[in-house]
Amino acid sequence: MTREEALELMKSKLKNKNLQKHTIATEACMRFLAHHFGEDEELWGLAGLLHDLDYEETAKDASKHGLVSAQMLEEMGVDEQIIHAVKAHAEHVEAQNNMDKAIFAVDPLTGLIVAATLMHPTKKLANVDTQFVMKRFKEKSFAAGANRDNIRTCENIGLSLEEFITICLDAMKSVADDLGL
Repeated sequence: MTREEALELMKSKLKNKNLQKHTIATEACMRFLAHHFGEDEELWGLAGLLHDLDYEETAKDASKHGLVSAQMLEEMGVDEQIIHAVKAHAEHVEAQNNMDKAIFAVDPLTGLIVAATLMHPTKKLANVDTQFVMKRFKEKSFAAGANRDNIRTCENIGLSLEEFITICLDAMKSVADDLGL
C-alpha cells in the first residue's frame, strides 16, 4: 500500500478532521522515530497513518478498536507488521518490536503536544519547545486523556521522555500546516 492509498483510505474511514490530523501527526512521529532507529520509515509511517482507521466505527464498543482495522487491512493484503502494530497500539496483542512499542507511546503523545500547542500564547507548533511540553506533561489535570503511563513506555525503545518528546515535536512541526498548527 502506498502512502497516497493509505491517506485516501484513512480519509474515507475517518470523517472527523481532528482524527485525520491525529493520524497524520502519528504518521510523522513514527517516520521520525524510524529514521532515528534506522528502520523502514515508510512501514512505520503507514502504521501511524492507519492505526485508528476504525475509531469512528468502534466508538460505541472500544473493545473492538484496532481489531476492525486489522481485519480490514488483512483483507487488503497490507503488511503483517503494520497490522500487528495496529493491534498492539490498542493492546490486543503484545508489542513485539520497536514499531509496536513506538506506536503505543506515540498515540497519546500527539494529543498532549496538540493540547500544549493550543495552550501556547502563539498557538503555533513552531514556537513550542520540549520544555514547554514537559511542563504540561507533569500537570496531571492538563490533557487528562493523554495517558502519561503509555507515553512513558518510550523508555521501552531506549528513549528518555525528553528525547521522545523532542523527536515527536520535531516530527509534528514538519507537518504543522497539515495539522493547522
